[in-house]
Amino acid sequence: GNGFLSHAVNLYLRYKPAIEELHQFLEFQLPRQWAPMYGDLPLVFDHKYKRNASPSLQFTLMGPKLYVNTVKVDSGNRPVTGIRLYLEGKKNDHLSIHLQHLSEVPGVLEISEDHSYDPIDEPESRGYYELVKWSMFSHVYTAPVQYNSSRMDESAAIVTKAWFEVKLMGMKKVLFLRLGYSTVASAKIRRSEWDGPSTSSRKSGFFSALMSTKLSKELQSPEKTTKVDINSAIYNAGPPVPTRAPKMLSFVDTKEMVRGPEDPPGYWVVTGAKLCVEGGRISIKAKYSLLTILSEESLM
Repeated sequence: GNGFLSHAVNLYLRYKPAIEELHQFLEFQLPRQWAPMYGDLPLVFDHKYKRNASPSLQFTLMGPKLYVNTVKVDSGNRPVTGIRLYLEGKKNDHLSIHLQHLSEVPGVLEISEDHSYDPIDEPESRGYYELVKWSMFSHVYTAPVQYNSSRMDESAAIVTKAWFEVKLMGMKKVLFLRLGYSTVASAKIRRSEWDGPSTSSRKSGFFSALMSTKLSKELQSPEKTTKVDINSAIYNAGPPVPTRAPKMLSFVDTKEMVRGPEDPPGYWVVTGAKLCVEGGRISIKAKYSLLTILSEESLM
């Protein structure tokens, strides 16, 4: 109708995508929301919950415990466009992961859950164990998490789920990031790149140092302009921020990694992520990809 046409014209004038990218650009300009929804966040964790359900991390001898929410976050097969670490609970001492996703599946995409995908529990290399503060306390596993299954059909894999896991490795607890995937039929990944805070801090892991060098070259980009949210949520920028900075912010970087219409060509989706330790704080980087929708002719 006239309303959609007017909206499309306004989007084109604001972001000026290339004509050949316009159709897919417009398909992705849908409201975005975070999972879990603000109303679903556990604002209070009682002592019983802490003892029985939430593993904890500790980074110094007398320092506070950081509890870890291990509940799986699911976008419902909708494309994920952002990722962040978040501190939940009344004391903001529960680390969780949130996913920003489109409110609907764009009409050009056919997405289904990848039931055949099983995250391979590959031997964890100690080279990716990063200390946060003291080496004898909890560590973070910083290897990139990416789709590692070769597919025979013409489909691409995108992130639609995320969760944390805490394992006892020897005498130390280690925080792991896990991702779940869905497949996009008749599509392939055209290009991928990493996005996240660059790092200049010392790295304890050899493999992580190599990855950081590689990633930092891709992460050196100019400051982006202020984002314009296309978002219908009550708290479109996320839940209200406490007036006093939570104590755990000294251990966790809660900066959001998101891409929208202002990031050309305007239809990036998350296909991987990795935890990092930078300056004694846990942060996250996202791997973004562009999808090419295959025509019927190209599939024949």
